[in-house]
Amino acid sequence: MKKQVRVGIDVGGTFTDVVVIDHSTREVISQLKVPTTHDSTEGVAAGIIDAINRALSELGILPEEVVFIAHSTTQATNALLEGDVAKVGIIGLGSGLEGLKAKIDTNIPAIELAPNRFLNIEHAFLSDQNLTEKTIIDQIISFQKKGVEVIVSSEAFGVDKPENESLISKKAQEMGIFATSGHEVSSLYGLRIRTRTAVINGAILPKMIHTATMTDECVKRAGITAPLMIMRSDGGVMSVEEVHRRPIMTMLSGPAAGIAGALMHERVSDGIFIEVGGTSADISVIRDGQPQTKAAKVGGHRTYLNTLDVRTLAIAGGSMIRESGGKIVDVGSRSAHIAGLHYACFQKTEIFENARLVHLRPTEKDADDYIAIETISGQRFSLTPTCAANLLGIIPDTAFAKGNAETAKLAFKPLADKIGKTVEETAQEILEISCRKVAKQLDELIEEYHLDRNTVELIGGGGGAASLVLFTGKLMNLPARLAKKAEVISTIGVALAMVRDTIERNIVEPTPEDILSVRKEAAEAVIKIGAVPETVEVQVEVDTRRNLVRATAFGTTELKRNDGSSKSITLDGCKAAAAHSMQTDIDTVYLLGETASLYAFVAEKEFKSLFELFKNKQKAVRIIDKTGVVRLQRSNAVVYSCQIAEALDLLEKVINDLTDFGDAGRSLPDIHLLVGSRIINLSGLAELEQAIALARTELENMPNDAPIVIVASIK
Repeated sequence: MKKQVRVGIDVGGTFTDVVVIDHSTREVISQLKVPTTHDSTEGVAAGIIDAINRALSELGILPEEVVFIAHSTTQATNALLEGDVAKVGIIGLGSGLEGLKAKIDTNIPAIELAPNRFLNIEHAFLSDQNLTEKTIIDQIISFQKKGVEVIVSSEAFGVDKPENESLISKKAQEMGIFATSGHEVSSLYGLRIRTRTAVINGAILPKMIHTATMTDECVKRAGITAPLMIMRSDGGVMSVEEVHRRPIMTMLSGPAAGIAGALMHERVSDGIFIEVGGTSADISVIRDGQPQTKAAKVGGHRTYLNTLDVRTLAIAGGSMIRESGGKIVDVGSRSAHIAGLHYACFQKTEIFENARLVHLRPTEKDADDYIAIETISGQRFSLTPTCAANLLGIIPDTAFAKGNAETAKLAFKPLADKIGKTVEETAQEILEISCRKVAKQLDELIEEYHLDRNTVELIGGGGGAASLVLFTGKLMNLPARLAKKAEVISTIGVALAMVRDTIERNIVEPTPEDILSVRKEAAEAVIKIGAVPETVEVQVEVDTRRNLVRATAFGTTELKRNDGSSKSITLDGCKAAAAHSMQTDIDTVYLLGETASLYAFVAEKEFKSLFELFKNKQKAVRIIDKTGVVRLQRSNAVVYSCQIAEALDLLEKVINDLTDFGDAGRSLPDIHLLVGSRIINLSGLAELEQAIALARTELENMPNDAPIVIVASIK
């Protein structure tokens, strides 16, 4: 039987990481690192192909055995940060009074991407009465004379009637010039923001198309027949053809890859993912198995691009220590990597005999209170949180950041002597300063996303995760663990990521038919960019305040989903997993419903409130799949079981019984339907009719006697 493998590539600024994963077991069978080839004629594609060829050669895998290949990229983000973008010409469209406003709204001023680096923009306006093939061609030629490389067309209601925008794009492409339009990047109203988003998309279009095409050709020349996929900013992947249309979707695909790894490899349902490198830490929230997203800003301006809500902190495994007047004043923001220093804890112990403490400036702009340890031979090394964690024995033996504790103790002695503490006390202080920065951000996320501390788990990824994440968990009294293969979790995430797309529509008081229409559009969109139709699932949200309907669809590029990569465990084993998650005794947990692949466990828990004078009882719920993984968790919910034939009537009763009528209007309970191995999310809807319509669509064609479980959260 031929092998089947998945290949993930994470293209970083310095190195390109590659993992090869067994398609059936989802186990990593090879990983390697090669230099990123920025200066090659083929760009980063050369390094990607070198890594692929090496990995396949070493494992004896044939190119046709690769069933999935994808890569993340920092190119779009870097292009914007560095101002390495194309000049854009906007052709605004409209007529009448609306045209006067459109002329203003499409006139986007130059966007400052970095100090003294701008995205330069030309603007013209054509009224409907003056929109002919000749006027379009004349305007494009006029733009070309001014150095414009990309044409952006944008009309007030182009999302509803895109014909004029499409006509301009077609003419520009026929003339050999790149083009994009407002309706291609967003289906939301708001002409100014949509035009700005299209401008940013256009500015990176030439460079991204060149790289994507080059990489795709190299993959094909290597004999790999699986279509090349590229990481999106929301944790999914998309096809090369889609990159040609919306390269803006690849922004922040690096952090997105880590989240994909947490979701697909670690199968996290609810938690906070902390990816720690040497210089910075990226922090993101996962709820109900979905990453949290927000509208991205570029140059301080809002766009209609949804990216992962990633909070980046200038604290990491390689952060340097600052000392002044016999006190540690801070840890970070500069890192050992920026200063060109190696970590002390990875060196031989004896070189730190009689070493001394020195101060330095990592860069010319920095203060001179950063410290290093200088050996008697004149070599300098950095003390870091990684060194401190090794000294205190916090880092597991199998972790990437594991160093020499004895070396760390000897290296810390000069600093400890300077501040009048033991080496252990000094290391403890360094970790407390570092991890309190992380804890502060975590507290803000917990409050902002209304996370339940009883269900929050910290998951660490990246090479520096062991240095900070475990200690932060103890500091906050939250469970914390390291992801398997934490150092390459991003690359694993690329290899396992699903095809994903989101459709947003502005609809006032959407009917069930409107909801189903947007849902269908999202499903068709994700199929268009590579998902197999049978694997597609769609989640719909309704924001009544913003008159927004959002449908997120995701699926895989191959039909085989439940591949037996994880072995089932006993019912008692799953019950124990539920008890562990709920932090309660296993005897208090009981099974209240099950499907072919899922168990619904409930435990009644007692909570104290109002200065602990009153006691409240709540039913904690955990949905555990039959491999023992927590798929859904709620602190207070009810569970109902029935057959498909009875589901809609029971669902209507449950929603009516639990709907809250408050000052803000009607608020439906969060509803999840368990069917087979699926968890259908009906949360985020505004009306009973919407929920029933979606449920009917999701359950159609299923056997009437199939078991279904309804989980309804009590607010």
